[in-house]
Amino acid sequence: MKDERLLFSGDVLFQGSVGRTDLIGGSESVLLNSIETKLLTLSDDSIVFPGHGPVTTILDEKNTNPFLR
Repeated sequence: MKDERLLFSGDVLFQGSVGRTDLIGGSESVLLNSIETKLLTLSDDSIVFPGHGPVTTILDEKNTNPFLR
């Protein structure tokens, strides 16, 4: 539905964390830039379903995720 704000973030964004960048080809700057320009521009009430762990929202991650400050 158009009105639903759902994000399946896989291993990119988690409650209070972000994906790993220590593997071959990983880049912390690229990951964080993508999160900032692609995910954090979504509506604050978007519900985030990460690949692992609890469900969160874009607003909660903006306010509490230490990797996004």
